Amino acid sequence: MEMRKLGRTDLEVSSICLGTMTWGEQNSESQGHEQMDYAVSQGINFFDAAEMYPVPPKAETYGRTEEIIGTWFAKTGRRHDIVLASKVAGPGQMDYMRGGAKLDRKSVLAACDTSLQRLQTDYIDLYQVHWPSRATNYFGQLGFKPSDDSRAPSIEETLGALGELVKAGKVRHVGISNETPWGVAEYLRLSRDGSLPRPVSIQNPYSLLNRSFEVGLSEFSHREQLSLLAYSPLAFGVLSGKYLNGQRPADGRLSLFSRFSRYNGDHANAATQAYADLAKEHGLALNQMALAFVTSRHFTTANIIGATTMDQLKSNIASHELKLSKAVLEGIEAIHKRYTIPCP
Repeated sequence: MEMRKLGRTDLEVSSICLGTMTWGEQNSESQGHEQMDYAVSQGINFFDAAEMYPVPPKAETYGRTEEIIGTWFAKTGRRHDIVLASKVAGPGQMDYMRGGAKLDRKSVLAACDTSLQRLQTDYIDLYQVHWPSRATNYFGQLGFKPSDDSRAPSIEETLGALGELVKAGKVRHVGISNETPWGVAEYLRLSRDGSLPRPVSIQNPYSLLNRSFEVGLSEFSHREQLSLLAYSPLAFGVLSGKYLNGQRPADGRLSLFSRFSRYNGDHANAATQAYADLAKEHGLALNQMALAFVTSRHFTTANIIGATTMDQLKSNIASHELKLSKAVLEGIEAIHKRYTIPCP
């Protein structure tokens, strides 16, 4: 497993990161433990979680994913072998989180303390802002629509709270997620004099069906050494090919949860079919080709994979061994020109 530097830190993380958001909903505690055992045996040292996991978020399961990671740490004693990432939730319709998730100072500090308790650890290696407080375009929104967000906590307040956590030793490094170029620039501006922590990573969607990161953020990633932690590299499982031709496997996320519509639609299906045909032409598994592409990008530090079965997990992790040929990469670019960003 290739190890890569996380931002400007001294941390080395595996190029494949273990995503955890199904644990506590689609996966049980024992299955989550099995996935962590296997991932570590394959050289993975990077786990990514969030306070709101599992998904879809709801009061009954809130925090369960972190609890499963915590019981694995307690059972195995392997906390210091793992670079652990988690996230504080931005605002949304989740009143069960501290009376409503926010990114003000009080909420950020409280969220971290409860995550530490669930994770059964006294520090988090990478603590990320899950999404912005301000109104902007993320989670599949194509354009920016101005609205009054003057009462939203500022980035400066959020970053100040994160700085307190770093000074207290509860957090080693901070990151951002679902951010825009303006947001990245603002975080970097505020941290320039060293009084506030500088983000080391950005966790945004990136896949064959959504290469929007390349447009405005990849240059930031390169010039500022802001590591991309790519999420949804298989587009909610669409790039496994299991939903082609109208298929809806009973245990698939798109079958179980109607809210996940981001990677549906005729345009997405046509693009996925084109990539599936390309993979077949070169004797590749579609999921592994899609994952290998994400991992191979110069701005990707870690590719966050997830799975609900061990067979899926093994296949997804094995993608790190695949090096795409020039012919495959040229085929991918040809399809990309036809279906540039089918799913934002």
